[in-house]
Amino acid sequence: MNALTSCYDATIDARESRSRLRHHLIIAIGDPNVSHPPPPLDADQLRWICDPDTLQFKTTESLPHAADIIGQPLAREALEFALDCHAKGQNVYVRGISGTGRLTMVRQLLSQMAPKNRRPLDHCYVQNFTQPDRPRLLSLPLGKGAALDRKLQQLAEYVTGKLGDAMNQPLLQAARTAIHSGADKQIKALSDPFEKTLEVDELTLVQMQTPQGMQSAIVPRIEGQPVPLEQLGNLISNGQLTEADRDSLISRIEQHASQLPELSRQMGLKAREATEHIDTYNRTQLKRLLTDYIEPIRQIFPGHAPLETHLLALIEDVIEQVLVVSDENYDPFSRYAVNVLVKQSELEAPVVIESSPTLANLLGTIETQWQSNGQSSSDFRGVRAGSLLQADGGYLILEADDLMAEPGSWKMLIRTLRSGLLEIVPAEFRAPFAPVSLKPEPIPVEIRVVLLGSHGLYNLLDQNDPDFDQQFKVLADFDSAMPRTTETVNQYGGVIASIAHREGLRHFTADAVAALAEHGARIADSNAQLSTRFGRIADLVREANWVAGKQAVDLVTGEHIRQTVARTKHRASLPSHRFQQVMQDGTIHIECSGHTVGQINALAVISAGPLKYGFPSRITASISAGQAGLISIEDRASMSGSIHKKGFHILGGLIRHLLRADHPLAFTASLAFEQSYGGIDGDSASGAETCCLISALTGVPIRQDLAMTGAIDQHGRIEAVGGVNEKIEGFFDICNHFGLTGTQGVIIPASNIGDLMLRHDVVDAAREGRFEVIAVGHICDALAALTGMSIGTPGSTENPPDSLLGMARQRVRDYWEETVRGPRFVDLDPAEGQSGTLSLSTPTSPASDFPLAKDSEHDND
Repeated sequence: MNALTSCYDATIDARESRSRLRHHLIIAIGDPNVSHPPPPLDADQLRWICDPDTLQFKTTESLPHAADIIGQPLAREALEFALDCHAKGQNVYVRGISGTGRLTMVRQLLSQMAPKNRRPLDHCYVQNFTQPDRPRLLSLPLGKGAALDRKLQQLAEYVTGKLGDAMNQPLLQAARTAIHSGADKQIKALSDPFEKTLEVDELTLVQMQTPQGMQSAIVPRIEGQPVPLEQLGNLISNGQLTEADRDSLISRIEQHASQLPELSRQMGLKAREATEHIDTYNRTQLKRLLTDYIEPIRQIFPGHAPLETHLLALIEDVIEQVLVVSDENYDPFSRYAVNVLVKQSELEAPVVIESSPTLANLLGTIETQWQSNGQSSSDFRGVRAGSLLQADGGYLILEADDLMAEPGSWKMLIRTLRSGLLEIVPAEFRAPFAPVSLKPEPIPVEIRVVLLGSHGLYNLLDQNDPDFDQQFKVLADFDSAMPRTTETVNQYGGVIASIAHREGLRHFTADAVAALAEHGARIADSNAQLSTRFGRIADLVREANWVAGKQAVDLVTGEHIRQTVARTKHRASLPSHRFQQVMQDGTIHIECSGHTVGQINALAVISAGPLKYGFPSRITASISAGQAGLISIEDRASMSGSIHKKGFHILGGLIRHLLRADHPLAFTASLAFEQSYGGIDGDSASGAETCCLISALTGVPIRQDLAMTGAIDQHGRIEAVGGVNEKIEGFFDICNHFGLTGTQGVIIPASNIGDLMLRHDVVDAAREGRFEVIAVGHICDALAALTGMSIGTPGSTENPPDSLLGMARQRVRDYWEETVRGPRFVDLDPAEGQSGTLSLSTPTSPASDFPLAKDSEHDND
């Protein structure tokens, strides 16, 4: 039952609206003042036949390999401009439905244009020695990143090996020895006079280890040997020293001790000066050696200021690590490495197709290293490029739907395009409790983004994102159809030849190409058009090749194409078959014969993937005198969409136009889609609703062997609808099940004649007089076909009483008079107000007092 929920074109795409615009250029069939129904269409009008003899080949084997995408001149022009223009903001939004070859054309144009790389650079990260969490960016000429890495690896090898030998060469050792000797002489010159004074008093100066470190101390000298003070007690016990001698020694020590601090200070100062002198000498020599070693690197990159800054910082870091830090984990090979993020071609611009545009895939990532203690760390070597950097100087192709589905991706893409700077792992996207991460320097980038998306998403971005129109200034529109000419049919053959050649398929005969072109016309669902949805055409080509293979033949013929089309429809036909079954067994009531007042067969479609199926839907109407006006039961039940509501209000305007009553319309009429238990939308049933309402109003029965589809305007024109082929075939299948009588058929808008591509069995039935398709341009034509009566002139006040509009006009007057004669309103008698008695008031002058004289919008509610 839920098949009815998609009733009335909820699945019809934008082609329906284009068909309606085209209707105004078509002369309506027939005269609104009709007495006889319009004749059915000829069978030849129900399907365009592509004659294989008009094609310029016998098989596709003789055809050159054409481009896979044809019939998109406007899109090609826009893409050529966007891909070749280097101005800021000229990114391109490729708008169209999937399967029209958007990505294929972009690839082909880029292949044909062979654009040059606008920014042939190697973007590299190196260690920032002062801020390790902010790796330094080096943008080098293309191919030089790896060369720099090799040079710095050679430098690391030099640091771990030959640098030490160079610092220990005899000349440098002699210089350091001379510095030491000079310092020793200066210290000796300070200490010798003091030590001679001590010697006279049988004392000496020694260096002793204390908790504060090595310090100078004065101790006694006994028998030529220094003796610590704490051992003097032992000498007294052994009789080697008297207590008087001890006291004398201590007294002399105290006398000289006051001079010791100043002497120690002067001696320490000289020692420190010597150490600093040696350190300065070592730094000078290291810097000289490293500068000499790095000089060839400078010559490779002359005038590169960021690299010069890095090399100077690297020299200082080597000196610091060798002379000061002396860390056993010091690894110059990793510390001085170069992380080349992207290796590009010098000539060809990079073309990156990002199929999974997550934030990490777009911006890049920073890999984490896990240590043996379970802690994580990261450094400049873990930075990895994303697709934005990989496309620098070239093109990045993205699916808009995929991009919008990834949190943060759209925001960062727009930010990068606006600023021209790429931030890898920006601060606001770091995990809140993650360890401190790196923040590499932003990278200047120049990218042309090609965004593939739908019409709806384009409108959404254009209306809600102020940056969108500034960053995507080029729109490339892909149409889903192209003009149907001999040239374009032959181009179909070239496309098929290209697919067959590229994928190793069987070649196709001319009648197979003609059958594919006919199916392309069916998919286009538009007057004199062929579908440009070559994704679907290519799928048919592949399956037809498989069908031919199963039959062990060398060429694919038209019969194979027809079998393939039937197979694809059959695989997706379960919803349609179930719906047909419940109609056929009477669960859903549909009448295909006889006449009924206030009942009509409208037509709707359901979708199963890319395929559509039509089916009839019974509409009924009831009417009586009253004040409620037109009532849509679906609207009252909140089951109708906005387009259906609009069509229903147009119906009210059309009724006023047709009848031109000189009094208010005083009736209550309700219309319903019977046995519909889901939502409905679309206005293609508004013509059928109008005919059903006129039937209920006049009491004239409607033919049940005719179904109708068509939208209306307020003047009665029947306007084009979508899915007309599927709708006709849906009613044909029901009639065929119950038995074709020769009177059954479908009423369609005249502006849909060019869209007709009916199945061969429907065309054959029409040719044999067993089924008919009637095209109408005005609601009066449809009423004539449905009732067989003379209709009259729309809007005339002088239609004959026996004409349908004359009868309708008289009936609405009867309803008005009946309503006027009835009770008008209830009023509370003031004299009897306290007792609560009600009195009824009836107007004496209907024309002046009748309250329905106001014709408001609610009359059609």
